[in-house]
Amino acid sequence: MVMPLYHAILTCAGLTDAEAANAPADILQEFRHRPWHQNVICKWDGRLLWLEAANDYDQDGKALLDEFWDVVIACVHASGTIHFAIVSVQAAPARA
Repeated sequence: MVMPLYHAILTCAGLTDAEAANAPADILQEFRHRPWHQNVICKWDGRLLWLEAANDYDQDGKALLDEFWDVVIACVHASGTIHFAIVSVQAAPARA
């Protein structure tokens, strides 16, 4: 049976450079314990924290958003209000 993959891109806004300094590494470490998400990438661009991942069940990105939120709250000590957004979700090449 071929399962479609959904590739989602999410962001988190509202962090300072200092707050986000270790965030990508910490978030990637946490997502290693969530093997249902594949090809996880996390980066800080100086303004936004970006997360990309693929899975075979999350057509709208809301499940990944929930987990991203959980991990950021656990790993980052934000001093202000942070905002999360689903940038895009696209069907990725299927896997067997």
